[in-house]
Amino acid sequence: MDLIPKPDQVVSAASNVAHKVLYGGVADLRPMPRTLIDDGELREVYHYRPAATTRQVGDPVLLVTPLAAPSTCYDLRRGCSLVQHFVTEGRPTYLVEYGEVSFRNRNLGIEHWVDEVVPTAVREVSAHAGGRPVHVVGWSLGGIFAMLAAADATDLPIASLTVVGSPIDTSLVPIVAPLRPLLQLNPLAGRGAVTRAYQAMGGAPKPLVKWAFQLSSFQKLVTKPLALATHLDDADFLAQIEAVDRFTAGMMAYPGRTFGQLYHRFVKGNVLRTGTFELDDRTIDLARIDVPVLVFGGANDGIAPVPAVKALVPLLSGSPDVRFEIVPGGHLGMLTGRAARDSTWRVLDAWIAEWSTPTEEPAARKPAAKKTAAKKTAARKSPSKKPAAKKSAARAQAPSADSIGANPQRRYGSEGSRSLSR
Repeated sequence: MDLIPKPDQVVSAASNVAHKVLYGGVADLRPMPRTLIDDGELREVYHYRPAATTRQVGDPVLLVTPLAAPSTCYDLRRGCSLVQHFVTEGRPTYLVEYGEVSFRNRNLGIEHWVDEVVPTAVREVSAHAGGRPVHVVGWSLGGIFAMLAAADATDLPIASLTVVGSPIDTSLVPIVAPLRPLLQLNPLAGRGAVTRAYQAMGGAPKPLVKWAFQLSSFQKLVTKPLALATHLDDADFLAQIEAVDRFTAGMMAYPGRTFGQLYHRFVKGNVLRTGTFELDDRTIDLARIDVPVLVFGGANDGIAPVPAVKALVPLLSGSPDVRFEIVPGGHLGMLTGRAARDSTWRVLDAWIAEWSTPTEEPAARKPAAKKTAAKKTAARKSPSKKPAAKKSAARAQAPSADSIGANPQRRYGSEGSRSLSR
């Protein structure tokens, strides 16, 4: 809104305020319809119902949520929902989430998600989609769980892996780095104050998780009232604020043992920077991931800054193709912000299309009264089918120079990445 608002801005602002007062907001927060196809302890796998006007084709996509975050990270609001985007495009779309974490789940560790939740979800999605391989997309900690599962069980039916905003080298996270020397202090004979606290509570409670997420974007939190006042005429901006507020309010707790592992190994120990992770009686090496991997870093991400995410790339030596993209937005915005619609989502669409298995179109039915003519037509056209198949295979094996990653000299694949690199 201008310093001296124009008449149309005043009308728009008044309309938005009235809508907020009368209806509680301007955002369309209806979730995309979905069906539960599998569940277990802290594991719920959903299939999003196809759009009425679109036929679902191709390999399925599995969205892996991080711990403590609600699944609305992928389905933020209508018009700004990655789920809605995939469903509208006809992509079979699935999601795994974990439900409410309670005190009784305090003994569950990272092993639960790496050994049971993610692998089971991948297999169930593949089976539900007719045995097709799965494109796994994980945001934040969900990306780390997906990577560890893919490295540990290389027989999983995974077509590709996408990691969105997952910090691998926590020494490069500004909000953590200054605290690490203090965290190394051990004033209570092996059990520090943080350890004693999460053990007593059985994990990290909701209010603490919500506070930590808000702290990562403290500047936006402070300037939020001014931003709202200056954007009263922008319904899309107000809708995004409402959707993010709902997402933050839906934060959940961490199980005690998992929180302890994350705190001691990831924050204090920074173990993933080497690409290996000790789990139970084995060592998981990220170099064993043998599927294509797409890595996203957010230009304004305070939780997982670009250098902390990019540290993953050299660790994926076993992958046939590793792509790194810088996209606009913060930790949540890079995934489902307004700018993500023209940056992250477009790159993701091209990536999935590039690594998808060919889709066979059903043969058209001929009228029964013209069986003889249909046979002759089919006989005449049959020789032309083989070259078409060869062309399709050639395109799959040799992408054009404009496709993502086709140019080995190009550092940033998307237009957004290239502009941010200047």
